[in-house]
Amino acid sequence: MSSILNIETSTSVCSVALSVDGKIGFEKVSFEGPSHAALLGVFVEEALARAKKEGIMPDAVAVSSGPGSYTGLRIGVSMAKGLCFGYNIPLLAVPTLAIMAYGIIEENKWPADMLYCPMLDARRMEVYAAIYDNKLNIIRFTSADAVTTDTYSSFLEKNSVCFFGNGAMKCKKIITSPNAIFIDHIDPLAGNMAALANERFVNKMFEDVAYFEPFYLKEFVATVPKNKVVGNI
Repeated sequence: MSSILNIETSTSVCSVALSVDGKIGFEKVSFEGPSHAALLGVFVEEALARAKKEGIMPDAVAVSSGPGSYTGLRIGVSMAKGLCFGYNIPLLAVPTLAIMAYGIIEENKWPADMLYCPMLDARRMEVYAAIYDNKLNIIRFTSADAVTTDTYSSFLEKNSVCFFGNGAMKCKKIITSPNAIFIDHIDPLAGNMAALANERFVNKMFEDVAYFEPFYLKEFVATVPKNKVVGNI
């Protein structure tokens, strides 16, 4: 049995979830942010109190690894590292875009050939996006995209593609393919990390607690050329 404390702070949403073998036992979410500095510690304290009440202690801490807000990720990762050092347990990192894709795939029963493109807003018409299939296999790794009518045409010619996340709606007037589907109000949430974090725990995909750093949107925008793949996430 593996108990994992999941922390997600990559956007303005703050969320914490306690999971056992990938199943949620406790979850707390605030959509009224950004308020991570004020709320994250409270949420974590409540999750740990629930764990203690049920006679379990976390075997690991999982944190969203970005891309995402510099401030949000710093707060989440700092909390996660402190807990890992304090409890002497491992750190797990779950890509933000995978968390978003997992959530929408689980909630919707769309055709098997549907592709999923989570997007995080960068600036102007720039987003950070990846493409997954309905098994959460990576079809295209995370990339810094300057969105035009042709950016995703190679995928839209063959498949329906669902675009979502806080960078998606600004692309709706540009991506006009009949195979494009846009879903609003999809956020990365700690509850959607649980199964992904548990898989990493089982496979011992642990991070170096001392040296782990998340992927910041601010750094990507400043340093990564447009349409360049930025990592295996």
